[in-house]
Amino acid sequence: MIENRPILSFLSHLIMIVGVVLVAFPLWITFVAASHDEQRMTELPLPLLPGGHFFENLDIALNQGLWGGDGTGVGFMLFNSLIMALMISIGKIAISLLSAFAIVYFRFPFRMGFFWMIFVTLMLPVEVRILPTFEVVANLGMLNNYWGLSIPLIASATATFMFRQVFLTIPDELLEAARIDGAGPLRFFKDILLPMSQTNIAALFVIMFIFGWNQYLWPLLVTTDQDMFTIVMQIGKLLEGGEEAPQWHITMMTTLLAVIPPVIVVIFMQRLFVQGLTETEK
Repeated sequence: MIENRPILSFLSHLIMIVGVVLVAFPLWITFVAASHDEQRMTELPLPLLPGGHFFENLDIALNQGLWGGDGTGVGFMLFNSLIMALMISIGKIAISLLSAFAIVYFRFPFRMGFFWMIFVTLMLPVEVRILPTFEVVANLGMLNNYWGLSIPLIASATATFMFRQVFLTIPDELLEAARIDGAGPLRFFKDILLPMSQTNIAALFVIMFIFGWNQYLWPLLVTTDQDMFTIVMQIGKLLEGGEEAPQWHITMMTTLLAVIPPVIVVIFMQRLFVQGLTETEK
């Protein structure tokens, strides 16, 4: 029997509401700033209610660009970020699935040694190995293209470890039954392991998509052609502004556009995402 305590229920709801407000308030300010004109955003106090210039600012951000329209809107930057995030997330999942499959279901010399070598790379993020990685990418001619943006970020020790733990929970009887039915390793992988890992794949896809979408330092190094800029890079350039003061209404509109795709991914994959992180049995 669950005891009904009104005070505790009120406090828990109050804490939850305060937490939601703290998280949502910056997004609300971004939306409000994106709906006002340049002059209003230079006046104090800053507005807390939406204005009437939202669609005008949206058109400028997407199609016209900075400082009265220089033709460098962020529409193609959204596309570049989308392609990079998809290549990183799909590539990480594919490589991690295959590497975890090999480590768990195949017996070869130094199998666990290779696994721990992969796991140790968690201590070597891109920022630590950025100079040799950049030299390799430059020597392979992958600057200013999607391959250079994505391939160096595809390998993932975290995803490999996650799928290894998932595969270890799958009963050995399934493997024996597949062998009796004449299924080879690839058939077992495709027909049994992949369907049983669906929720984990979805959870990892959400995490890796946001990871790829939010990349700033690596795209900043490997792209010098404006046609390959990402939306996150553009936000940084909008804040710099050169000798001009930042156009806050366009900057906030660009920030709002940058938030929308990850939010859409989380909303549509929320159920699978939660299941992939919480389920313990197959």
